[in-house]
Amino acid sequence: MMVGVLLAAGASTRMKSPKALKKEGKSSYLTIGVRHLWTACSTVVAVLGANGAAIQKSVEEEFTLLSESGQLNIDMAVALKRGVKGFEIHFERNAKWKSGMLSSAQAGLRSALEFKPKGILVLPVDHPSVQAATVAELATVLEQAIAACGKPAERRKFAYALVPRYRGRRGHPLALSPALAAAIAADRKAESLSDAVRRHARLVGYLDVEDAGIVRNVNTKGD
Repeated sequence: MMVGVLLAAGASTRMKSPKALKKEGKSSYLTIGVRHLWTACSTVVAVLGANGAAIQKSVEEEFTLLSESGQLNIDMAVALKRGVKGFEIHFERNAKWKSGMLSSAQAGLRSALEFKPKGILVLPVDHPSVQAATVAELATVLEQAIAACGKPAERRKFAYALVPRYRGRRGHPLALSPALAAAIAADRKAESLSDAVRRHARLVGYLDVEDAGIVRNVNTKGD
């Protein structure tokens, strides 16, 4: 099982309203991110911070309407083909969200590791244009890389990161082996998520994709 971590804890200062609730079409960024991760992950941990209670309430209502209208049927059909019987979303509150994205990633990774996943995909909520096919491909390549790593004992220690790349530019989501996710979650010296990856990864791979959404980072209403 793959587990997704959706980072949505920031104050959205430049946006001047919660990014998690910003709409693209009829759906909020948070709902879009969860559904993208559901392409490969049966469980998604959404990390909230600023305005957490209001965001969670709004998104829960949104998913209720999506379910009642039948709009999640396609998601479920895709999941059933890969042997998944249902989806879950768990909300994790990061009390230290003001300290930056790394603390939210660490909170999400700790929660995700409790599900004993084969791998973890980390996606910031301000990347709403990532293609579902990219998420699925990242999960597949991550699982293949871990499976190719010798004996079970070696796989359990294999600290591997897989980064999508669009025309030379690195983006999101970031795919992590459980061993690397655990090391990042426990790091108290790293200055950022990318710094934590550099400090602990035994190997970093790159997956070139034709998906400009991996580098589209929405920070203001005009982006």
